[in-house]
Amino acid sequence: MLAVSRRWGEPEAAYRRWHRERAGNDFGLGSVQLVRVAEYLWVANMVGQRGIRTGRSSGPPVRYEAIDTALATLGGHALDLGASVHMPRIGCGLAGGRWESVEPLVRARLAERGVPVTVYDLD
Repeated sequence: MLAVSRRWGEPEAAYRRWHRERAGNDFGLGSVQLVRVAEYLWVANMVGQRGIRTGRSSGPPVRYEAIDTALATLGGHALDLGASVHMPRIGCGLAGGRWESVEPLVRARLAERGVPVTVYDLD
């Protein structure tokens, strides 16, 4: 999210509002929020982890089922918009997930449905 926030502030602000107002909206594991940042450019905020990693955490916060659900929803939106998806290795940074578990979800929910996907390795 950091690289996106440096370029556009609205996706992070929208996510924070979405979370803050979660009692009255669809925020939850597996949810997706699309934020338009340019005429043909959207950022997808996806809820794919429970909490954050702390020194007292019993395990990684990543939730693969939630990533799977969110990717399926994102795939539908991408197909409706005629869009491609560009992303980092989601769920594998601070969320503590393994790309070996996430990549098959990306393939099944996006690529195999005909959505062009580019995955970036960011520093």
